[in-house]
Amino acid sequence: MNRFSSAKSPIRVAVTGAAGNIGYALLFRIASGQMFGPDQPVALNLIEIEPGMKPLEGVVMELKDCAFPLVTDIVTTSDLSVGFKDVDWALLVGSVPRKKGMERADLLGINGKVFVGQGQAINDYAKPSVRVLVVGNPCNTNALIAMKSAPDIPDTQFFAMTRLDENRAKSQLADKAGVPVGQVTELCVWGNHSPSMYPDFENAKISRQKATSVISDEAWLRDTFVPTVGQRGKAIIEARGASSAASAANAVVDTVQDLIKPTRGDIHSVCVVSSGQYGTPAGIITSLPIRVDGAGKWRVVDGIKLSDYAKSKVAASNEELLEERKVAFGQLGLSF
Repeated sequence: MNRFSSAKSPIRVAVTGAAGNIGYALLFRIASGQMFGPDQPVALNLIEIEPGMKPLEGVVMELKDCAFPLVTDIVTTSDLSVGFKDVDWALLVGSVPRKKGMERADLLGINGKVFVGQGQAINDYAKPSVRVLVVGNPCNTNALIAMKSAPDIPDTQFFAMTRLDENRAKSQLADKAGVPVGQVTELCVWGNHSPSMYPDFENAKISRQKATSVISDEAWLRDTFVPTVGQRGKAIIEARGASSAASAANAVVDTVQDLIKPTRGDIHSVCVVSSGQYGTPAGIITSLPIRVDGAGKWRVVDGIKLSDYAKSKVAASNEELLEERKVAFGQLGLSF
């Protein structure tokens, strides 16, 4: 179905919620080579629930009409055993959105069942080396549920996304400092992908200087910057009447690139399973600063100094994750 020839074997990528807004924005980035590289063929497994299969037909028509040379195969399905068969990457984008009158506990229970099923299917049908990135919210706890439901897949191959929050934080600091966003580095978002997250301005750099030296207004940093990053998704919904899609899809691309390319002198925000680093509760999936080596292995960065203020913010966000785990696992009958 394409004119591209390469010595490289295709990377098979599963995308759930493939006909949704984020999925739609994401698929063309993958197919064009922006995620895995301009010479890396890809095979797409597009997964939808039954009501989404008809819109997915239209998405596939558009993918084919783009004539992407890198795309070697497209599979569409609502059957998880087919959708996750032999995949190298599982991008779990689809989830039930929170509706009016729905409590967070309700959302955890509804989506929890979805991610139990997806985790089981990944365990049974994906490649043992599969890497799983959860985007559907609440993504940290959904990733934990999927991980617990896939006992044969190493825990270190499950991730949830806070790169969107990192990108938002960098943009806010760049605007305040009056510099291009590329000048903002070493910024980690800690904790849960929720308003409780902590974008660490104290350790960030702007033009290779401490961010707090460039932006000395501590009141703005604590009382405007931190909550603005945490509430950015809500602000976008209020402004455009729909949740983030293009920026979320862009952050998925960024996250995968962060995980497959060696880190060069910076850090990345990724939700990974904690083994107790920086006092975080072991066993949860929480956002931590990571680097990736030349072999594609990630590790949590050591030696970052956190102030008492930062420690309190990180601890509060992780307490929220513990409560989410308690509620979701209690509803699903899972053990810690």
